[in-house]
Amino acid sequence: MGVLGFIFYTFVGVVFIQVIFYIFFFSKFAFQKYQKKSSYNLPISVIICAKNEANNLKKNLPLIIDQEYPDFEIVLINDASQDNSLKIMQEFASLNKQIKIVDVKSIEAFWGNKKYALTLGIKAATNKYLLFTDADCKPLSKYWIKEMSSHFNNENSIVLGYGGYSKIKKSFLNKLIRFETLVTAVHYFSFAAVGMPYMGVGRNLAYAKKEFFNANGFISHIKVRSGDDDLFINQVANKKNTSICFSKNSFTQSSPKTTFEDWFKQKRRHVSTAKYYKLNHKMLLTLIYITQFLFWVLGFVLLIFLFKWQLVCSLLLVRIILQYVMFGISSKKLGESDLIIILPVLEIFLISAQLTIFINNLISKPNHWK
Repeated sequence: MGVLGFIFYTFVGVVFIQVIFYIFFFSKFAFQKYQKKSSYNLPISVIICAKNEANNLKKNLPLIIDQEYPDFEIVLINDASQDNSLKIMQEFASLNKQIKIVDVKSIEAFWGNKKYALTLGIKAATNKYLLFTDADCKPLSKYWIKEMSSHFNNENSIVLGYGGYSKIKKSFLNKLIRFETLVTAVHYFSFAAVGMPYMGVGRNLAYAKKEFFNANGFISHIKVRSGDDDLFINQVANKKNTSICFSKNSFTQSSPKTTFEDWFKQKRRHVSTAKYYKLNHKMLLTLIYITQFLFWVLGFVLLIFLFKWQLVCSLLLVRIILQYVMFGISSKKLGESDLIIILPVLEIFLISAQLTIFINNLISKPNHWK
């Protein structure tokens, strides 16, 4: 067997693995119908950790205060901000009795560690059920709390939601950021749907306070700068205690980065936590990425040399069609349908960016949050 023959059979294996992922994993979320849950109106504590977020607090807090829900408090955590964040919080608190402020001062042992600030906020929360978002996020409806909390029951103590990014016209970077967010959501929703939840995003995440204390909080990864959302969920979530919420009224939205440099730094922090995931999750996620990378690289090599090009084109088409179907349906559920038009282009750019991020993280450690 020659080199091209070896590449061809490797390519066939890569396509086979990709097809398995699309049919047995990603299809679970794509074809899952949303079932409206019965709302028990459980008392909810909405927790927002803010560091130098004065402007975002002014803009987004009113949308949370005005939520249509009978029993909720808002726990605002000022994580040693150097701007007017604390003053803005106090102004809102003076007008709204449901707001509680936790003012965190930096201490040497936990300087710059968001998990320390969040721990203090969680301990201060009055209610047994916690709903998390970020200061730069806004709920897209007045029923955000209602939709997310409706998934809590005797079994489900963790609810994974979707936190997207706002659209910027004529911006390829914006499409790339939103596509990466879409891919991540399809992955964690799909894995949860097959009984293998492995992460959630702090922009829209809920869990019972008992889960936090049963796990001794963030103690097992307190020295890891990031991961207050995904590492914690990776630690405590299982097929029995986790539910996914993808109704449009449950979405939150953030303002995306506007330069490649800022987005690159943000993703370096996020990606750095993946190495701490459970082994089976790391293996599956690595397999997804490697086969995606090899799919395009090996496919292009074979086409350049016109080696069995008819079969290669057929295999490329099968996988691309599957991707369009699964991600097309999923993107419609998550309000990101406009991204599907240039899906292959976005995927190639994202794979390249992820490879660059991985190499950079090997060379140097990413910075802590803000």
